[in-house]
Amino acid sequence: MIKRTVFFLSDQTGVTAETMGHSLLTQFDGVEFRQITVPFISSVDKAVEVVRKINLVGEMEGTKPIVFGTLIQPEVRDTMRTANAFFLDFFEPFLTPLEAELQVHSHHTAGRTHRMADTNEYVLRIDATNFALANDDGSLARDYDRADIIMIGVSRSGKTPTCLYMAMQYGVFAANYPLTEDDLESRNLPGNLEAYKKKLFGLTIQPERLQQIRNERRPNSRYSSAQQVAFEVRAAESLFERHAIPVIDATGSSVEEIASRILDRTDIERRL
Repeated sequence: MIKRTVFFLSDQTGVTAETMGHSLLTQFDGVEFRQITVPFISSVDKAVEVVRKINLVGEMEGTKPIVFGTLIQPEVRDTMRTANAFFLDFFEPFLTPLEAELQVHSHHTAGRTHRMADTNEYVLRIDATNFALANDDGSLARDYDRADIIMIGVSRSGKTPTCLYMAMQYGVFAANYPLTEDDLESRNLPGNLEAYKKKLFGLTIQPERLQQIRNERRPNSRYSSAQQVAFEVRAAESLFERHAIPVIDATGSSVEEIASRILDRTDIERRL
């Protein structure tokens, strides 16, 4: 298998470089990537140090490292280009044409993507995250009036990470309610959800995948048995159909994909 070292370089957190770089790297099967993130490269001196590190890695491995950069300062970016590496810059190819089209010079200011520029947005993100955490297991059902969405499904079907992602990424107030065996046997909606039927959204998952997930949590238990898992998934899907609750199959989907599909099918506002 081909092995290559990849550097993600940024003048701030490195999140943008990682996200965009990973999207490209996933297109290449048969290559093993060793990934190194170097954030906060805010001066030419720091850039020179990183160039030395990249060159050293290249010498030791005998192949050029691949470098993804989101470096906004031209002098820092130019320094990085001196490295003996395959360098891909995510900003310069787009900023120059945009400046020409808009007839406005860009700020060339580091960190504008992820900085806390809007205090109200930051507070909203924290508030939505706290809401998701407070309404994570359905036992207390705190303040469902504030909820944009209430995700329901069997245990370990992906509700919690999806709610937290939607809160942190979009400022969505997302609660989740795990369906219990009593709920599933009754075939009726839990009493505290009846008044919020329009906010409900179901998550389902293929039994084989759910059993695998539960086995990692409680191996050789009734909770993770094939019979129990099959019953819960079948009963949950029947409940969704009976009460006309929209549902998606989360099997094999990332949290980002699940959240995006849910938002695409609802009129929930993205606040961030």
